[in-house]
Amino acid sequence: MTPLTYNLWTIGCQMNEADALRAAALLESTGFRPVPHARDAGLLLLNTCVVRQQAEDKIHSRLRYVAELKQHNPGLVVALMGCLVGKNPRELDGLREQFPFVDLFLPPSNLDPLRGFLKARGYPAPAEPGDDILPPPLPDSMTGRSVVAHLPVVLGCSHACTYCVIPYRRGGERSRPSAEILAEAATLATRGIREIILLGQIVDRYGLDLPGEIHLPELLRGVAAVPGIARVRFLTSHPRWITGELIAAVASTPGLCPYFEIPVQAGSDAVLAAMRRGYTAGEYETLVAQVRAAIPRVGISTDMIVGFPGETAAQFEDSMALMRRVNPDMIRIAKYSPRPLTYSARHLPDDVPDAEKERRRVAMEAQLRAMLTVKNAPLLGQTVEILVETIEKTGRRHGRTPDYKPVFVDGSAAAPGDLIRARITWAGPFSLIAETQ
Repeated sequence: MTPLTYNLWTIGCQMNEADALRAAALLESTGFRPVPHARDAGLLLLNTCVVRQQAEDKIHSRLRYVAELKQHNPGLVVALMGCLVGKNPRELDGLREQFPFVDLFLPPSNLDPLRGFLKARGYPAPAEPGDDILPPPLPDSMTGRSVVAHLPVVLGCSHACTYCVIPYRRGGERSRPSAEILAEAATLATRGIREIILLGQIVDRYGLDLPGEIHLPELLRGVAAVPGIARVRFLTSHPRWITGELIAAVASTPGLCPYFEIPVQAGSDAVLAAMRRGYTAGEYETLVAQVRAAIPRVGISTDMIVGFPGETAAQFEDSMALMRRVNPDMIRIAKYSPRPLTYSARHLPDDVPDAEKERRRVAMEAQLRAMLTVKNAPLLGQTVEILVETIEKTGRRHGRTPDYKPVFVDGSAAAPGDLIRARITWAGPFSLIAETQ
């Protein structure tokens, strides 16, 4: 029998990270142990993302490498999971033909095929659903943090922005029962988790598809009340679905971090309409102002797509101007790439040259760096609370503030999971350095 070793390779969003860690938990409950290099593993698990062309290109490159490993080691088990596999069973025949060296295909957030495969191969009975919550801490070279856990609460998405492939790959929106989520949060706490991040493609819509179910504000309060959990976050939000009740819950509930991840995607109303986002740039600004009025020390991050079909230079400048006015704490900037099946890929010509997309990305990133340099400068000398997540090889502690700023701490003996206070001694645009008092 193939040695009980596995290597996990994952790419993509936090939902993918959560799915990957659950798969790792299942394997380890069966007796597998992780190894840092694919060449040393008996089972390879590749978790995939196809939201951007760049991510899909990385997957195909990795699969070519895995095909070579399989040639030299025919007993190697290869499992492919995630958005490349998708939810449509009719696509599996094409995938099997394209990747004949893959033994197992797992749709996003569905480990049942892996359980069945392991049982059929005669491995020790794997854990049943509910036991695959969190694996032991993984080696530094592999994915995973031992004190912060992502907890999916809404699977799939039904919003169908014109550029987004998620509804086609992960299916429609499905909220998980709150009792199941709260039980899982309690289990995570017993396993040393100190911070839980609730996940959904539009997390604010939690419970709206389940008659009689609680909604996100009440769910957040419930998770924050779990003994042992010090911090709770949630992502990703959508500007149309953030309610006053949700803002009030974050403002008033101990343990709920003052942080919102609110993608805007563009600063031009015409581009937003072409994306079918459902709001205007002015409405987005108003929402951010409402959040900041209720929570003065709130951290706000956003997403921007540059080079969307038809986006003119002037419309890109609208995006730049909106970011200057909103002044977020982080922007994740992506160049538009057409995704199969989406409305934009089928109906909107990809007419912005790649060189121009790159120019816009670089320009927005340079503006972001300049903005954050100014924004973070007043933090110098301030004392902040940090949840220690990891210890660097140098002994430096790494963690985050409640509003999600990354901090490296000198002179601390704290363990991962400890809440400490430290004084900021250096404030850069993308991270801070502090020392314990």
